[in-house]
Amino acid sequence: MDLQDDVTSQRVGLQQLKLEIKLNSLLNDQMVSLEDWAALERDHVSFLVGAIADLEANTLRLPATGGTKADIESLKAAMSSALDVMQVMGSSIWSLLSKVEEMNKMVSELAVVVTKESSMQGKCEDLLASTAIMQIILHGFQYDISLLTKLTQRLSDLGAMYYARDIFLSVQKPDVFLFNVLMRGFSKNESPHSSLSVFTHLRKSTDLKPNSSTYTYAISAASGFRDERVARVVHGQAVVDGFDSELHVGSNIVKMYFKFSRVEDARKVFERMPEKDAVLWNTMLSGYRENEMYEESIQELRLGMQIHSLATKTGCYSHDFVLTGFVSLYSKCGKIGGLSTLFQEFCIPDVVAYNAMIHGYTSNGETELSLSLFREMVLSGASLKSNFLSHASVSTALTTVYSKLNEIESARKIFDESPDKSLASWNAMISGYTQNGMTDDAISLFREMQKSEFSPNPITITCILSACAQLGTLSLGKWVHGLVSSTDFESSIYVSTALIGMYAKCGSIAEARRLFDLMPKKNEVTWNTMISGYGLHGLGHEALDIFSEMLSSGIAPKPVTFLCVLYACSHAGLVKEGDEIFNSMIHQYGFEPSVKHYACMVDILGRAGHLQRALQFIETMPGEPDPSVWQTLLGACRIHKDTNLARTVSEKLIELDPDNVGYHVLLSNIHSADRDYPQAAMSHPQAKAIYEKLEKLEGKMREAGYQPETELALHDVEEEDRELMVKFHSERLAIAFGLIATEPGTEIRIIKNLRVCLDCHTVTKLISKITERVIVVRDGNRFHHFKDGVCSCGDYW
Repeated sequence: MDLQDDVTSQRVGLQQLKLEIKLNSLLNDQMVSLEDWAALERDHVSFLVGAIADLEANTLRLPATGGTKADIESLKAAMSSALDVMQVMGSSIWSLLSKVEEMNKMVSELAVVVTKESSMQGKCEDLLASTAIMQIILHGFQYDISLLTKLTQRLSDLGAMYYARDIFLSVQKPDVFLFNVLMRGFSKNESPHSSLSVFTHLRKSTDLKPNSSTYTYAISAASGFRDERVARVVHGQAVVDGFDSELHVGSNIVKMYFKFSRVEDARKVFERMPEKDAVLWNTMLSGYRENEMYEESIQELRLGMQIHSLATKTGCYSHDFVLTGFVSLYSKCGKIGGLSTLFQEFCIPDVVAYNAMIHGYTSNGETELSLSLFREMVLSGASLKSNFLSHASVSTALTTVYSKLNEIESARKIFDESPDKSLASWNAMISGYTQNGMTDDAISLFREMQKSEFSPNPITITCILSACAQLGTLSLGKWVHGLVSSTDFESSIYVSTALIGMYAKCGSIAEARRLFDLMPKKNEVTWNTMISGYGLHGLGHEALDIFSEMLSSGIAPKPVTFLCVLYACSHAGLVKEGDEIFNSMIHQYGFEPSVKHYACMVDILGRAGHLQRALQFIETMPGEPDPSVWQTLLGACRIHKDTNLARTVSEKLIELDPDNVGYHVLLSNIHSADRDYPQAAMSHPQAKAIYEKLEKLEGKMREAGYQPETELALHDVEEEDRELMVKFHSERLAIAFGLIATEPGTEIRIIKNLRVCLDCHTVTKLISKITERVIVVRDGNRFHHFKDGVCSCGDYW
């Protein structure tokens, strides 16, 4: 026994000598590095002094007298001298460039030293860990499980899992706590495979029994796998060992299934739990939110109500922070009816309570109530006591309120004056600009945000994509898509849906469909966006196909879905299909059509030329049709030039809204086009070239049989003037500019806010054939793709 102890002592002594030698080597290397640092510093100082001297030598100073007025004679002399100086500056610049090269060399040398320092730091960490292990052996602590467990945990926290595992392996009979610490360490250091290997070893190679903590760490590790089958295996083992009903284990299982987007499995585990605490409830609510299943969370509002009831029974309800939590819960679920009752429960509401209420009203569209409550907060003094603008959440809520009230300047003032901006603050202001059509300001603020400490999140990206869609600028949208591709935001349904909407509204419906097909999971909004995109491009049959796929996937349509489908039918002339969709919405799905649905049906019938049927449809509507329905029919009268019915419809509109002069204008437009005179467009710097191009094109079009559609021009002017009016509509000028500004064969994209007139539509078809160009026009209603003299709308818009 004495001999064995002596051998152990000799081995430890030898190891210590080796460590001391290694330490001396590291210290010697460190001294060399310090000398390198000193040399670099001296060279750096010397270089900077020389560079400053060179810059000062190359500085040109002009004499000035009498305040800011230069003395002419002195100035002439200075300019003459400057010419001589320029020759000298050439050699000075070359000298400066050599200094820059020296600087680059020094930076490279500095990088080498830094790399050495980093390497030595790693060696020092290894040395310290080795020393700790040797000290344990030297002092006979290798049998102290408690100490080894603590050391393993400490090494795990430092990320030194190699040494943590060595300590674990040196223990002959590790207990379950040591197993747990090692599993936790591997999971924390992003090594889920190693963590589950330890778990498997515990269950199959030892007599130890795992406890609830073991399964907590095992489930956490399983969540790190891409394959959900591993997670299900661990869940099954927890069930076998009877730990699935433990609160911590159950919460982690729920969280795990939400991570794999297995919402139904998470819900089943939750419902089977015999006991539920705050952590489990929060896990459920967070899971719904992370999976963007807000409607499902509304259906599960009863969960929150149970918490509410529990809080009342246990007396927690009297605490203001609990009440604030319930205010937030109900507002997020859209149940704003009881918010005022909850708010009255506060003894003296503070700024947090006010903020929760303001945010609740704002997020549910109750902007007037939000503003009223804000005024109440100011009068109560709560804002003064807390310096309310210093609270990012308060200023964010107010920014949102003012934006929704179209008071964008007030919103920006609050944003600028907020000393503690959050990511939500930036998002609120960007969203405000987008909602108010100020897309340039939204994009400008987004670029400013990129320079700040905040990085965009999916909400930011969604707002910016909406701005790009409004602008119709495909290149800008692609730039944002590039930003998205560098993150994991494409996994967000909202971001992917926004990308689909952006591409559809920017004219790239094929790219929109490609992204749609790539999405592993789609919600109702995604399907609606794709249907609307096809409708916007006049692809009614494709929209119906998507609607059919949506139904087959098990997603139930909502009223807005039917609105999207009807819109697509109206722009493709699908009268029969539109009828069937409208009737199925009522009889099969039990939805009561809104005014928008009725207006869409009138549009379908009217665009197809069934004006009398459209009139009968309006007259049989339940309730009184509002002006939007009659206005839709009036637009159809304009398309089909039915002046008699147009007069009847206009009289009805004027009767409903006598103060709206727009209806008189609409009636006038049955006979005349918009008053676009050429003088209005002569401000362009290339105006002469544009008009010359139009003249040449018109000659070729007339050779092809073109005759201007002057019937839509004003009737109180001569025929020659009418032709002149339609000749210089904005889209023609834009097309002419595109032809002279781009290479032959380049696709031309035009965006206008009004519906394209009949004559311009005919002209664009001819131009596409004459010039062999693809011309894409987005007007106020839809997209038109012109190619080889044919439009994608089939002359139906």
